[in-house]
Amino acid sequence: MTEREKSYAQLLYQPGDPELAADRDVTVRKLQKYNNMDPLDRSGREAAIREILGKAGENCVVEQPLFCTYGYNTTVGDNFFMNVYGKLMDSGKITIGNNVFIAPNVSIITEEHAMDAVQRAQGLEYTHPVTIGDNVWICTGAIVLPGVTIGDNSVIGAGSVVTKDIPPNSLAVGNPCRVIRMLEQE
Repeated sequence: MTEREKSYAQLLYQPGDPELAADRDVTVRKLQKYNNMDPLDRSGREAAIREILGKAGENCVVEQPLFCTYGYNTTVGDNFFMNVYGKLMDSGKITIGNNVFIAPNVSIITEEHAMDAVQRAQGLEYTHPVTIGDNVWICTGAIVLPGVTIGDNSVIGAGSVVTKDIPPNSLAVGNPCRVIRMLEQE
């Protein structure tokens, strides 16, 4: 198994692998270009984001600056909006549905360092995919941790740290993030 295959299988892997390091270098260059583009060049930015992300649906807007680890491990649906200072730590897969709004300074993280000190010192880590359903709003400063699924139609409050799955139709807030009420759907 390659190190990338191990990461997708949620096995301990070496992110310092030369192939993965080369992929991150390519992404750094793409991000440098994207983050320095004219913010009003909407068609140029849309084309550039499609070269960074694994898949981007129709009407995909990602404000600058953006950070991602690889880019190609993130897919977003139609009518996606990510505000400034978005962080997609996508060593593992990030799958985002349609009609998702992400506020400024949100981090979505798939990486987790090894708990064993020797393995951690060797730079080994795991990835756990993150899935965000349709019609989700993630408010300012939220952090979505590895392995989390956020259900359709949910809202994650500002500053929340999402450590566990959030069911559909939920308003969830806090650190750790907890459902405080169900949202009625019309």
